[in-house]
Amino acid sequence: MTDPLTPAARALCDAMTAGFPPPEAGPAALRAAARARLGELPAGPSVPADGVPVRLYEGAGDLVVVFAHGGGWVLCDPDTHDRLCRALAARAGATIVSVDYRRAPEHRFPAAEDDVLTALEWSAERYPGRPLVLAGDSSGGNLAAACALRARGGGLPLAGQLLLYPVLDHRLDGVSAHAYAEGFFHTTAHMRWYWQQYLGAHGDPVAASPGLAPDLSGLPPALLVLADCDPLRDEGLAYARRLSAAGVTAHVQLHTGVFHGFLGGLGVLPEADKALDGAAAWLSTLRR
Repeated sequence: MTDPLTPAARALCDAMTAGFPPPEAGPAALRAAARARLGELPAGPSVPADGVPVRLYEGAGDLVVVFAHGGGWVLCDPDTHDRLCRALAARAGATIVSVDYRRAPEHRFPAAEDDVLTALEWSAERYPGRPLVLAGDSSGGNLAAACALRARGGGLPLAGQLLLYPVLDHRLDGVSAHAYAEGFFHTTAHMRWYWQQYLGAHGDPVAASPGLAPDLSGLPPALLVLADCDPLRDEGLAYARRLSAAGVTAHVQLHTGVFHGFLGGLGVLPEADKALDGAAAWLSTLRR
């Protein structure tokens, strides 16, 4: 059977998978694995945004991007996404506000959403009159989409939402969730476990799934950057279709031969650099 990943993507995928524990290893082990390859990072300045820590990457342009990192609401932090945020700030000429939101299972839904929304409101006050974009990858894409819904009609100057292979539907019942359940780094089993940590015994999975929101009208334009070999691919495509049907401008960049999290391969995977360049170009269209 032909491998759907490119040779470079397969090599990176296998290397990442080899150092990543199964979900039953627990939050501490998975968090340690997510930080294992960081090394020394030149951290950007962090400030309190009404009680929520954020890391700022000041860009030359007027656009402000409030960014939520991925990691299944359990793993990762601004350190693990420092390189991505720096690259996005440089290529888009935008100021990035990277949110260090509270993580599950210590803090369950909707704590992370609340923190990202607080950071968004703080950014609107810090950068008055400048267009705001909500952005995030994976579970951070979930938070960006959810906060766009919550901020709708609230008077914030939301110019767009940048959703990088986002988590949108707790049901995980698309074809891709079965076709790419294993062997492509991010597994469907991991995703189900992340949902369990995020929601706990009493969380509402529908309320936490932006893809199941009954009304998507009135949202800002969206760009969804998706990986073809990703369990979450189909929920991203479904969300784009629903946005369009609701009258929201929705663009999809579907990258073949790569897996969930491929933007971590900047400088190694041509598709990662192409995707970030595409995202930066799209962001440039949102400037006033």
